[in-house]
Amino acid sequence: MADLSAARLNMVESQVRTQDVTDVRIQDAMRAIPRERLAPAGKAYLAYADTEVEYAPGRWLLRPRDVSKLLQALRPMPGERGLAIAAPYAAEVMEALGVGVDRLEGDLAAAPATEAYDLVVAEGAVGRAPQAWLDALAIGGRLGVVERDGVVGQAVLYVRAADGVGRRVLFDAFPPVLAGFELRHGFAL
Repeated sequence: MADLSAARLNMVESQVRTQDVTDVRIQDAMRAIPRERLAPAGKAYLAYADTEVEYAPGRWLLRPRDVSKLLQALRPMPGERGLAIAAPYAAEVMEALGVGVDRLEGDLAAAPATEAYDLVVAEGAVGRAPQAWLDALAIGGRLGVVERDGVVGQAVLYVRAADGVGRRVLFDAFPPVLAGFELRHGFAL
C-alpha cells in the first residue's frame, strides 16, 4: 500500500482546518489515523478525497469536512461513552480522543435503547434521526447525524436534557442516505 501520509496531512490542512474545525485534538487525530485502511481494496487513493467513500455496500465514510465538523459539534471528551453507527472513521477519531466507543454495523435501526451514551454519531444520512438512536442518549448526551430528504441534507445536533431532546441545525451536507432510512412520503388526512 502506498504511503499516503502526505495526503492525510493535506486533507487536514485543506478540508478540515479551512472549514472552521478549530479543535486541535480532532485535527491531530485525523493527521494520525490512516483513513485509507477503511477504504475498500484498491480504493485507498479515495480516502483523502473531498468525497464520501463507500466502504461496504450502502455504507460510506463521510467527507473529511463533514465528519470533522460533526465531531467538533459533539465535543467528545476523554472518559465519555460513544456509539458509532456505520461510522468506522468517526469511531477511530473518538477513540483517539479517549472516548470508549461501541460500534454498530449490523442492524442500524436497533441501537441499544438500554445503553446511555454520551455521544452517538452516524456516517451516512438518514431521513430523520430514528427514535432508537435518540433513546440511546444519556442526559447531556449528543447525537450528530445528517438528515436528508431530497438533494440537500443538514447535519444536526441533538442533545438530551432531563425534559426532552433539543435539535439544532449545524451545516449543509450531501452524503448518501443509508439504506432503509429514507423518509417515506404519503398523504395525511
